Amino acid sequence: MTKQQLHIIKIGGNVIDNSENLHHFLKDFTGLDGYKILVHGGGKVATQLQEELGIETKMVDGRRITDIETLRVVTMVYGGLINKNIVAQLQHYGSNAIGLTGADGNFIRTKKRPVKTIDYGFVGDIDDKSIDPESIGKLLDAGFTPVFCAITHNGEGQLLNTNADTIASALAVALSKLYETTLIYCFEKKGVLHDINDEESVIREIDPAKYEELKQKQIIHSGMLPKLDNAFTAINCGVKAVVIGKSDDLGQLKSKQPFGTTLSGKLKAES
Repeated sequence: MTKQQLHIIKIGGNVIDNSENLHHFLKDFTGLDGYKILVHGGGKVATQLQEELGIETKMVDGRRITDIETLRVVTMVYGGLINKNIVAQLQHYGSNAIGLTGADGNFIRTKKRPVKTIDYGFVGDIDDKSIDPESIGKLLDAGFTPVFCAITHNGEGQLLNTNADTIASALAVALSKLYETTLIYCFEKKGVLHDINDEESVIREIDPAKYEELKQKQIIHSGMLPKLDNAFTAINCGVKAVVIGKSDDLGQLKSKQPFGTTLSGKLKAES
């Protein structure tokens, strides 16, 4: 029996913070065939609101420290303002979207990150039991398009701030048991580039052998390595493919034109 196609797409601040980019993206997103899930973070809005409220924004290595005041702000912004704005626009374009946190329907249950050297506060970490794919599948099969923000819960009444990239990957892995799942990360570049200074030098396909070659030649290094390692981990766990591309170009998927960089093929386990 052929599995139903599912696209799980994650967008970040470069889309959320620009209303024109967001409108364009959501119109293209609606036009994609098959089942769809959208995952979003918070962009700059939460940081701006914290400043207006006199709440200090604390970051360590690019990660937000989520104290109780910050949690209140990100819950309002991610789960309220941004999520409902996206849902309303998707309805306008004809996609029957439903806005969700991980607490809704008990879809994503996480564990508060333990304190090691740094206390990240109310931050949720995902494990292999966090996602409830069958319940999310009921929404998809009923014709809804879930829109998840980066807020989860611990099952004990506590909301937790959770990395949106991690949520998207975990959803893709869990739902790949039920659907033929493609995970798409939209960011500011057109894909993985041969030359970081040449926007058109997109590497269209990367399999494990090509990945090793690109690493050895130092074409892929530093910040891109964890992204691509995580992508191949998702593929090893059942995801059909991971695509990295620019949100402006998403419509090219519908018209069967090249879009971004596609990663596929399982990495061999190290002996």
